[in-house]
Amino acid sequence: MVTALSRRRSTEGFTLIEIMIVMTLVIVLSSVGLSLYTNSVTRAKEAVLREDLFRMRDALDQYYADHSRYPATLDTLVTDGYLRAIPEDPFTELADTWQVEMSEIDLQDLAAQPGVFDIWSGSDQVAMDGTPYAEW
Repeated sequence: MVTALSRRRSTEGFTLIEIMIVMTLVIVLSSVGLSLYTNSVTRAKEAVLREDLFRMRDALDQYYADHSRYPATLDTLVTDGYLRAIPEDPFTELADTWQVEMSEIDLQDLAAQPGVFDIWSGSDQVAMDGTPYAEW
């Protein structure tokens, strides 16, 4: 009778060591999954930033081809129909943090105002490849 009772107790439940091993495996797997998720979110934001910069630079070039001058502000691209809206910078999550480079003054026409020649991200963060987003 004592043998049957002790045999039954040994087959019920888990030992503390078994629970600790399972918990350790769950923690390791979840930390790997979290780091992969974080990297994929960053890669997606970088892809959006590349696309936004490409589209806005293309709109600047189209504006210059049509008007023989660059727009005074980024909002001019929206009001003249070159862009539907100024996109949000995916890293600052604001549409008004874009850094612009103004064109040089035209020596042939000194009355002409300089316009937006190029654009960069306003983020101070560094990309996964080590370059700052503000240099893209």
